[in-house]
Amino acid sequence: MLLVRQLFGSSSNSWVRALIIFVLAWAVLVYVFVLKLTNTQQQAAGQGQGGQGGQSYGSASLGSNGDSELNTRRINQAMQLLEHTKQRNEELKLLIDELMSEQLDKQSALKLIQRLEQDAAPKNGGAGGGNDAGLLVDDTLFEVVPADSDMERGLEAAGGAAIDSAPAGQPPLGGVAGVEPSLEYELARRRVQTNVAEIWNYFSSELGKIRKSLGPNNADLEESIQQVLLQGAEHKRSLLSDMEHLRRVDGYEAWRHKEASELSDLVQRRLHHLQNPSDCANARKLVCKLNKGCGYGCQLHHVVYCFIVAYATERTLILKSRGWRYHKGGWEEVFKPVSDSCHDAGTANAYNWPGKPNTQVLVLPIIDSLMPRPPYLPLAVPEDLAPRLKRLHGDPIVWWVGQFLKYLLRPQTSTRDFLNSGMRNLGWQRPIVGVHVRRTDKVGTEAAFHSIEEYMTHVEDYYRTLEINGTSVVRRIFLASDDARVIEEARKKYPQYRIVGDPEVARMAAVSTRYTDTALNGIILDIHLLSMSDYLVCTFSSQVCRVAYEIMQTMYPNAADRFKSLDDIYYYGGQNPHNRRAVIAHKPRSHEDLQLKVGDLVSVAGNHWDGNSKGKNTRTNQGGLFPSFKVVDKVETAKLPVYNGV
Repeated sequence: MLLVRQLFGSSSNSWVRALIIFVLAWAVLVYVFVLKLTNTQQQAAGQGQGGQGGQSYGSASLGSNGDSELNTRRINQAMQLLEHTKQRNEELKLLIDELMSEQLDKQSALKLIQRLEQDAAPKNGGAGGGNDAGLLVDDTLFEVVPADSDMERGLEAAGGAAIDSAPAGQPPLGGVAGVEPSLEYELARRRVQTNVAEIWNYFSSELGKIRKSLGPNNADLEESIQQVLLQGAEHKRSLLSDMEHLRRVDGYEAWRHKEASELSDLVQRRLHHLQNPSDCANARKLVCKLNKGCGYGCQLHHVVYCFIVAYATERTLILKSRGWRYHKGGWEEVFKPVSDSCHDAGTANAYNWPGKPNTQVLVLPIIDSLMPRPPYLPLAVPEDLAPRLKRLHGDPIVWWVGQFLKYLLRPQTSTRDFLNSGMRNLGWQRPIVGVHVRRTDKVGTEAAFHSIEEYMTHVEDYYRTLEINGTSVVRRIFLASDDARVIEEARKKYPQYRIVGDPEVARMAAVSTRYTDTALNGIILDIHLLSMSDYLVCTFSSQVCRVAYEIMQTMYPNAADRFKSLDDIYYYGGQNPHNRRAVIAHKPRSHEDLQLKVGDLVSVAGNHWDGNSKGKNTRTNQGGLFPSFKVVDKVETAKLPVYNGV
């Protein structure tokens, strides 16, 4: 097989490769055919000599019957082998035809090689792995999800055949190697998917308002509106399912996985190079103090902000974490050190931000106090990576933040073992929707109260979309909260769902017990399982939810649309303005609306999830509402080091 793989590494002499494959395959099949017949004859001879003991040879009729049965078995085996040979012959014939016409790509060749290898491999009929096989934590929390399509997992769970199914542990990849989509195609495809959701937001909201305004004598009209809403929801699910199918079959999925892997590897190499200078004593350093006065998700975002500044200024990040309020021993006892070789600032004098370019040790304040503010803070992405990210990902800044979390959250052995044990004990399996319900200190101060029914409406919608073509899947949710009563309430109200969650972890997340080792383990497990879910329903006002969403981006080529937030759009605390560009003019419908001209920049404040967003037109300085579909995101870029040679 190694020889076959090497032969496919070159595009020349295709007819020679085809001939060699043909001869080798036939030689193997003839060898197996002869071996089977020889073994059968030897077994028959052994039975004839040893099986009779001291008895006489037997009657002629008995011998004749034995020979007849033996010949029948040999003929059946020969027919089976010939049928198998016929199938392989057809495959090899097609392969040769494609080779001679130079239409074969490496994907097709590798598929044939895999089938040949599987035929040659021993068949051990042991029990197969469950749906969570391959999902346990290794040296990183961020493993690519084995199956990239929720619909395919749904079909498999229902006992049906998956579309474009792939070997276990590998995502189903469609397309021809080396063929790439255009930027315009990827942007248009993602915009259609977004606009399907936005048009449904608008019509469902408007019809809902009309239904609420009806008097008690309009039962028939109210029922008609309800039927329109039900049919409209089904239309929306069908369209979203079709868009997902289009992505799988458009021929570019292999490129998406390859591009995502290569981009991630590039950034991880750069971060490793930055954090492990050849001369630590003389390297320029940036000191970041972990103990910002806020919760775990907020502190993670603080460290990411420090790391982004370190990357932009080419300074090795020194993370000061001793006495961390979550774990007094510091970051390095929970996660791997941010550097393998450079752990402290040394003896050089430390200066506060902004310092000078030749300042060796710089101390960074929290992002809220940073002055002057550099242009490379979120929501900006590196200028050298931006063209690739715009084509690959629906929200490049979320991908960019996720890469820093991928480097930072490499678990120590004890953390890894705890996460693996937690997943097993909870019985975590796919498909699953992650639901995060933030209560306690957030409600009434930073966020509104949302009932469990609001979250479950979107969970139900996700599973109905998954089952739009008549399949059925086990409906699971992973429910994380800082209020244990939420988990108990959900289990009572939704017995048809398998609700995975630990009320004890939720109790430890309460404000009074939040800053303990046990609570830290619980929040790490919650975020890990939320990020590993197929879809996320939460409130983006919660940093825990946003961290899980950022981590999720490292597991798919593009997971930008795998969420539903009940309140905010995605944002990064302390970010620079979030701008969108008008692509369709808008004439105000009321005094609350913005006027938009094509090309106007709108600084977005939020999405009302009713077809409208709120923001300020930077041209007119007017604030107000505008239809969400009339604008597109403007990807902000900043000129950052390119780390040549890494």
